[in-house]
Amino acid sequence: MATKLIDVKKKFSFIIFFLFLIQPFFVSALPSFFQSSPDTSITKPIDTTKESKVIDEVIESKSIKKDKAQYLSQITKFGFKDLFKNYSYNPSIPYTSQVNPFAENYMQDYLKAHEDYLLKLKKTGRPYFNFIDGILTQYGLPKELKYLAVIESDLKSTALSDKGARGPWQFMPGTARGFGLVVNANEDDRTDYFKSTNAAAKYLLSLYKDLHDWLLVIAAYNGGEGRVYNAINKSGSHNFWKLQYYLPEQSRNHVKKFIATHYIMETGNRDGNVANSNFDYSDLSDNDSASFTAQLTEAEKKDVASEKVSGRYIAEVIARNIEMNMDDFNHYNPGFNNVLATGAEYNLQLPTDKMQEFKSKKLQILNESVDQLLQSVKSNIGTVEKEKKK
Repeated sequence: MATKLIDVKKKFSFIIFFLFLIQPFFVSALPSFFQSSPDTSITKPIDTTKESKVIDEVIESKSIKKDKAQYLSQITKFGFKDLFKNYSYNPSIPYTSQVNPFAENYMQDYLKAHEDYLLKLKKTGRPYFNFIDGILTQYGLPKELKYLAVIESDLKSTALSDKGARGPWQFMPGTARGFGLVVNANEDDRTDYFKSTNAAAKYLLSLYKDLHDWLLVIAAYNGGEGRVYNAINKSGSHNFWKLQYYLPEQSRNHVKKFIATHYIMETGNRDGNVANSNFDYSDLSDNDSASFTAQLTEAEKKDVASEKVSGRYIAEVIARNIEMNMDDFNHYNPGFNNVLATGAEYNLQLPTDKMQEFKSKKLQILNESVDQLLQSVKSNIGTVEKEKKK
C-alpha cells in the first residue's frame, strides 16, 4: 500500500511539473478574450525622485536652467500617452491615424457646436499661441498645453468668471498668489499675459508631478486634484478613458473641449485636413516625416552631419552662432523654420565642423531663439490688444 502511495505521489508530481512547463505556451495560445490583462495604466514610473526634484527646482527658480528644461521636455511628453500613439501630434500624419479612438468619438458633439468659432479663433489667436509656446518651451512643457488657455478664457486677458477666476488662465486669487502672482485691490497679475503664463506653466508642472498624465492634469486644472484622485480610487485606474465617468461632468467635458480645440487648431477642420500650411508636405521624406530633402552635391554629402532637433530653434539664430551664411544654411535645411513652427522634428544637416559648433552651443542657441521669439510675439500681442480696445 505504501509503495502504491509513493507511485501516485510521483505521478502527481510529474503532472504538476509538466503543467508548470507548458503553462506559458497554453496561456499564450488562448484567445485574447479568455485572458485577463492587468491595467498597466495604474503603474507609475519606478523612481520619480529625480523628476520631482527637477520640477520643484524649476517651479521655485526665477531663472530656469536650459538643461533642466530639456530634461523635463523628455519626461513630460509621455503624459500624452493616452491621447496620441507617439506621445505628441505629428501634423504630417492624418489625425485619425495617431489619436486614441476614444478621443475621436469623445469630441464630436463639442465640435458640432463650436467648430466655426474655433476656426475664427485659430486665425486671431496665432500671436498668442506663439507667445505661449515660447514660455512652455522654457519650462519643458508640451506645446499642446497652449490650447488650455482657449477653453479657459478664449485667450482673453480680461476674462472673469462668476466664481472669481480671472485672466487668460483663469486663476482663482489663492492659486494665483501661490504661484507668485500679485492679486490685490490695486494690482492683478492674472491679467498680465507674460506673468500669468509663467504662473500657469508652474501650476501645470506641479499637477503633472503628482498625476503624470496630461488629460488628468486638465481635469484637475478644472475641478481640483482631489476629485481626480477620488476618480482614480473608485475606478482603480490612472487611465482617463477608464475613470472619466467617476469625474464631475464639468471636468470630464473640460478634457473633451481641450481635445476638440487641439483637433481644430492643428488640422483646420472637422475632416482632419491640414489648413493654412506654409510648406509642401509632399516633400517630406518617408523615413523622417519632419525633414526636407536638401539638394546636396556629391562633395557636400561626403562632409555632412545630421541631428534631429525640435523646439523653438530659429534658423537665423543658428546661422549667426555657427557663423554660417543664411543662403548656405537654407541650402542644407530648406523649410527649417516652417517645420519647427508646427512642433514637428527636423533633421538638421550641416557640414561636419559646423555641426560640432552647433552641438557645443545648442542650449545657448535655443535660449536666444526663444528670447527672440518672445520679444517678437510680445510686440504682436501688444498690437492686437490695442486694436481690440479701439
